[in-house]
Amino acid sequence: METAEGPHLVRLYVYDMSRGLARRLSPVMLGKQLEGIWHTSIIVFDEEFFYGREGITSCLPGRTMLGEPDSVMELGITEVTEEIFLEYLSSLGESGFSGESYHLFDHNCNTFSNEVAQFLTGKKIPSYITELPSEVLSTPLGQALRPLLDSVQIQPAGGNIFNRQSGPS
Repeated sequence: METAEGPHLVRLYVYDMSRGLARRLSPVMLGKQLEGIWHTSIIVFDEEFFYGREGITSCLPGRTMLGEPDSVMELGITEVTEEIFLEYLSSLGESGFSGESYHLFDHNCNTFSNEVAQFLTGKKIPSYITELPSEVLSTPLGQALRPLLDSVQIQPAGGNIFNRQSGPS
């Protein structure tokens, strides 16, 4: 277990929600190659933190219904303490990352991971992840499917909803 003080490694877990189908079908369906449909989470303090329709959630790393990530990226080291980080998450949950604020294209797990990565390390997550929604929506099929896709809510099961009073519940 990591100590409360000292540097802490920050990782990004990247999951392909399409399980490889995007790579195979996107050229035909969208007219452009997509490598995956990305869900991301931040791993720090021996926990996996992610965002979905239930708000900010945490679990042991790799314990969501998505299983093990498709890739793991080391984002850097943070000097932020666990206590300050949990206060920051509480603030995020109240200000912009409640479940009601979730939107598949505009305010999603990758938006959350990007913001948290910048808070912890000063670095953004890779642009191929954050730019995926605009890439899909730039295609005729993406535009046609947007009304349907706007109603999609993603929340990998297996986590604890984070709340201000008690941290992860």
